[in-house]
Amino acid sequence: MGSAGSGSVTRRSFAGTTAFAIVPRHVLGGAGFVAPSDKITLASIGLGFQGTSVTMSFLARADVQVVAVCDCEQVSKGYVEWGRNALLNAERRLLGPGYENWAEDLVSPGMTWLIPGYQSSLGVAGRDPAKRLVEAYYSSRKDSAYRGCTAYRDFRELLEKEKDLDAVYVATPDHWHAAISIAAMRKRKHVLCQKPMTRTVGEARRMAQVAREMKVATAVPVNNPSSESSRTIREWIGEGAIGTVREVHNWSSRPNCPQGVERPAETMPAPQGLDWDLWVGPSPLRPYHRAYHPFLWRGWYDFGTGSLGNMGSYSFSGMFKILDLTPPVAVEACCSGFFDSSAEAREESFPRTSIVHVYFPAANNRPPVRVSWYEGGLRPPRPAGLSRQDDHFFQPGGANEGVMYVGDKGVLLGGFNGDNPRVYPASQKYQAPPRQAGARPRGDPAIDQWLRACRGGPAALTSFELQSPVTEAFLLGCLAQRVPAERLEWDTANLRFTNSERANRYVDPPYRSEYRV
Repeated sequence: MGSAGSGSVTRRSFAGTTAFAIVPRHVLGGAGFVAPSDKITLASIGLGFQGTSVTMSFLARADVQVVAVCDCEQVSKGYVEWGRNALLNAERRLLGPGYENWAEDLVSPGMTWLIPGYQSSLGVAGRDPAKRLVEAYYSSRKDSAYRGCTAYRDFRELLEKEKDLDAVYVATPDHWHAAISIAAMRKRKHVLCQKPMTRTVGEARRMAQVAREMKVATAVPVNNPSSESSRTIREWIGEGAIGTVREVHNWSSRPNCPQGVERPAETMPAPQGLDWDLWVGPSPLRPYHRAYHPFLWRGWYDFGTGSLGNMGSYSFSGMFKILDLTPPVAVEACCSGFFDSSAEAREESFPRTSIVHVYFPAANNRPPVRVSWYEGGLRPPRPAGLSRQDDHFFQPGGANEGVMYVGDKGVLLGGFNGDNPRVYPASQKYQAPPRQAGARPRGDPAIDQWLRACRGGPAALTSFELQSPVTEAFLLGCLAQRVPAERLEWDTANLRFTNSERANRYVDPPYRSEYRV
């Protein structure tokens, strides 16, 4: 497949020569214009619902030019979306007036049940729809420097041919995050990698190391370290609002895709246009089945990180910032909801329900901290002294997600990411200001910081180096779900458990040879 970046004239040099032939708008006083030579050229790798959604946000930025897309699937109508035609409607809104009926062939084919009681719309995604969107957007803006979007099946071809590429956005399933990010960094590309940063602890350590060696800008698009809620909670705890914190409880409504299920016995032909071997990539090869892809891969050990890896990427990132946490020293889990009680059942997919305890050492003048994670409808006991308005956090059928910091003088309770925090016993001093009606959230700090870092600014708060210990912590929790009912003692310096060789098998499992990086 040809590359728009190959040949005697690169995009960057083309943009430069065009600037001399056409008087730029910023010379004429056009507001918000960015010269083509100043734009960050970007490729998106992984074009499911999330990958396409974030790519749309890059299209809307004047300082970014999306030049290539890559996915091992050409097109599929089986991707999960969070509302009927959510993806297509967002694309039409992005394109603007005159595109209200754009791409009628991409209309959702209907609904599907992900798990009992949880239904979702199906959307259309893949490399061909993404290429079509990118070209429609830039054509509608009459961008004189735009030379088309190249679609690739294999990220290795993209990295080889796109010579003038500045950065990549990685939004594949979890098991590909590290290999693609490392390959891109070794080509000296800046990398934004979708959460969770990696699938295994060993990968997290390598990604941080390569980012450090190659001196490229990296980030995970998680905003918790930069959020107003995290700043407020950090300030309140630092001032002693609830005394010394030794426990944190965090609970999620997930899973929202099948977990604790058996590997399918039957096989299915891979859909036309899907390179299944490439999709499986570094993980052990298995026959295609709809139980894995699209979307349903998250609950399988070989491909995803379960509910904790999915959502803990957010909440643990906030906790680390708030409490100045360092890598943990131990982890343990209590799990249920496997398809049967055999050891084989625990080797396929994450459990449907679990409680995970992660133990952090004393550091920076604070005592040891235990973070407890709950999923599958479980939640911590209700503390005494709560007002009735917060009972819903602890009642069946009430709020499904939350976080609670427990100190020796009280508790701090908030939404899953710490939003709308409140302190008990109640205090006039510690009250979050009410959110103004119609107020809009502030941009996207993680991506904003990453783009500044791409231009030589300071590292993002969610750079790979800063997120490596965060990722290590919640991935150790994910690993404990595979070895439940054992307290696993962790030696972070040597990247191993000191009391379980079985658990050590999962710290850094090998890749299939053809996909090693």
